[in-house]
Amino acid sequence: MAFFIGLDVGTSSTKAVLINQKGEVVYTTAPAYNFSKPKPSWAESDPADWWQATRTAIAEILQHVEAKDIAGIGMSGQMHGLVLLDEKGSVLRPCIMWNDQRTAAQCAEITAKVGAAKVLEITGNPVLTGFTAPKIVWVQQNEPDVWARARHILLPKDYIRYCLSGDFATDVSDASGMSLLNVGERKWSPEMLQACGVGIGMMPRLLESTEVSGQVSAAGASATGLLEGTPIIAGGGDQAAGAVGCGIVRSGVVSCTLGTSGVLFAHADSYNPDPQGRLHTFCAAVPGKWHFMGVQLSCAGSYQWYHDEMGGGASFPELNELAAKAPAGSEGLFFLPYLSGERTPHPDPDARGVFFGISLRHGKAHMTRAVMEGVTYGLRDALEIMRELGLSPRQIVASGGGAKSLLWKQMLADCFESTIVTVNATEGAAFGAALLAAVGSGHFDSVESACDAMLLETGRSSRDPTVLPTMPFILFIETCTQHLNPPSPKRRGWWNNYDTDKTTATVVADCVCGLFGNLDLIRYRVH
Repeated sequence: MAFFIGLDVGTSSTKAVLINQKGEVVYTTAPAYNFSKPKPSWAESDPADWWQATRTAIAEILQHVEAKDIAGIGMSGQMHGLVLLDEKGSVLRPCIMWNDQRTAAQCAEITAKVGAAKVLEITGNPVLTGFTAPKIVWVQQNEPDVWARARHILLPKDYIRYCLSGDFATDVSDASGMSLLNVGERKWSPEMLQACGVGIGMMPRLLESTEVSGQVSAAGASATGLLEGTPIIAGGGDQAAGAVGCGIVRSGVVSCTLGTSGVLFAHADSYNPDPQGRLHTFCAAVPGKWHFMGVQLSCAGSYQWYHDEMGGGASFPELNELAAKAPAGSEGLFFLPYLSGERTPHPDPDARGVFFGISLRHGKAHMTRAVMEGVTYGLRDALEIMRELGLSPRQIVASGGGAKSLLWKQMLADCFESTIVTVNATEGAAFGAALLAAVGSGHFDSVESACDAMLLETGRSSRDPTVLPTMPFILFIETCTQHLNPPSPKRRGWWNNYDTDKTTATVVADCVCGLFGNLDLIRYRVH
């Protein structure tokens, strides 16, 4: 029997999954590491930690399968990170990660050079602080000695590919998040490269996600125990690969990933970017296809923060039980999940989180539920834009650590007003990468046929008709999010304006005053 390995180079661990040709998970492991925060809003990671974790994970897998039986290795990983190598292939500095927010000035500079409309036309997205291109410009401006020695630009998973095979290659789904790809044409953009001062010779070779990028080299085999010559498949960015692992490979199905970041993901058969740039439009891991994606930077990450800092030692199941004791809507208590800035639909690196509407009546149960609901409401922002663009999902597939919570899945069903399902594959992007390896090594003729053969529905949550999701969502938008973008041109006081008309008293609270970043004009309407 043939076996396939999927590798997912994540934010805090590298997950490896071993599957057989039936799609059954034989073994999975996730050696962990830390990333650093050298300054506020910065996030960096040492690629050497990824490689060590990968070697550890593969060593564990090879205790469950012989190396000769591995038919292919699929790659996935955190998107947007900047890895710079010198002419000898040595890492020049720590990776600037996807959740790093230092590059607002560089985003504005690139956009001004190319033109905002042209950027959207070429890349399908605005230039955002999390993306790779502004990080390149930041290094040029702030670490010129590093840039002078740089010869290769890689994304995180592609550094591990280089360690395994010696190849400089990437796939179009991951490359879509760099602000350097012509997403419609699936090739590097001369205009974007020129605006960033990057020669095309520094860029990795572009592939579709199911193509073979190379084979395990002698050095890679010696370091890992894999067989020299084992095929390595291009794979995809973590969200694109994770969508494959959930079966989001045809129109009409949307995935909702409740991971450190939250993602709403919809398949698209043609390139038709959101003209306002609110949703990401990227190449899909399905060859010749695209996807829409809405990203929330602190999704289950918000719940993790709450657990660590305010949970009082309670486990996640205990917090879930506590949250279930509070009524839907948390009796007017709202939580804004902008702990790392935000991306969709409010691309603002300075946005900050807040509990809003706290009263003497509120307790820990309300606060716990408010965190879960705030994340859910924020994700519905992205879903509403998808519906506005004509996407009508038949069902939504939930995945990620947050999807283990029955309460959270029910919240999704009620707030999204849609059926939420789960599938038998729970290993996320690593499973999707392994599935892509099965296709790329010739065991399936398409991504769609592989998903049909390997994926089964395992759970379903339907909307509770007694819950009224629309009112809490509208109130959340009205009180908390609609004024995030664009930010106010002036910094105002904590309570700065009280304005009345015949029917409405409007209290405007501006929480930007050095407390919550550019959360501009949190508005609460009192009727």
